[in-house]
Amino acid sequence: MASAKNRNTPAAARRAKLEEARRKERARERRSRVVTITAAVVVLAGLVAGGGYLMSAADEQDKAEEQARTSPVTGEKSWDDLTQDHVETPVDYPMNPPVGGNHDPVWMNCDADVYTKAVPDENAVHSLEHGAVWVTYNDKAKDADVKALSERVAKTPYSLMSPVADQKDPLMLSAWGKQLTVKSATDARVAQFFTKYVQGAQTPEPGAACSGGVAG
Repeated sequence: MASAKNRNTPAAARRAKLEEARRKERARERRSRVVTITAAVVVLAGLVAGGGYLMSAADEQDKAEEQARTSPVTGEKSWDDLTQDHVETPVDYPMNPPVGGNHDPVWMNCDADVYTKAVPDENAVHSLEHGAVWVTYNDKAKDADVKALSERVAKTPYSLMSPVADQKDPLMLSAWGKQLTVKSATDARVAQFFTKYVQGAQTPEPGAACSGGVAG
């Protein structure tokens, strides 16, 4: 009988309530741990998947750039054995715009420089010797194409852009010994030409400066 009475005392009731509260708290903690672990697993899985996607995308980009560098540019013209002497007199180049040959001792700035007026050929050729790509256009080029190409040049070190009024085609891209005519700024060969020839293997003086020259 004593034990039954003890179970019914206020103290026993308090202990029972406390134990029930503790049981409920342990249950809440277990649920909280489950939710936390589940969320962590989901986040980790997302990071792994996202990281895998980013790595895959980076690999694909690297492969695309390597293919652009190693594949010929369809329709381009090439010149070999170009002279590289420094001269301070005008040069009569066999192509327009010129892609190489004797040139001025000072290069045209080509650190993503967009010129709205014609630049001296002799200075621009020196820029090509340093590994720059030179984008040129005449008055037949569409405004949208000129704008798009100028935006590309403006974010690409070792490139420059200027008008050449008497070139035969509206849009032309030149590098040392290389030249390409395109009909539109959206032509896929534009991106390939930049990837292949900005500081490309054709560069006679790779790493030479593209700033500190003639500013136009």
